[in-house]
Amino acid sequence: MSRYWFGVCIALLLSGCETTHEQMLTHGYPPAYADGFQDGCSSGRQAAGLMVGGFSKNVPRYLHERQYETGWDDGFRQCHAMQNSEEQRAYHERFWDQRDREWEQEKDRGAAKAYRHN
Repeated sequence: MSRYWFGVCIALLLSGCETTHEQMLTHGYPPAYADGFQDGCSSGRQAAGLMVGGFSKNVPRYLHERQYETGWDDGFRQCHAMQNSEEQRAYHERFWDQRDREWEQEKDRGAAKAYRHN
């Protein structure tokens, strides 16, 4: 592989690792909003029970910078809701998997009973 293609592949891989903060800046969001969104998102995930990350709020910026405040609030709400939604999906999958197993067992017991009576 030539050096050129190797460089292109590395660039593509690295662009896939771009953070939400970097993506927001690339798409024209103000830096203060992106900073607030990042902090709020981390805080929202943590508040929803995710053990990774933690609560993060620059209180002086939150109180005095409208864009940071708006970004923090938006990030908190979106990431908190997304984390809660993921938790609910996982719970429902476990619940329905258990119900499916129980149904299969009941069906097998019923079939075994029917075979014994023939």
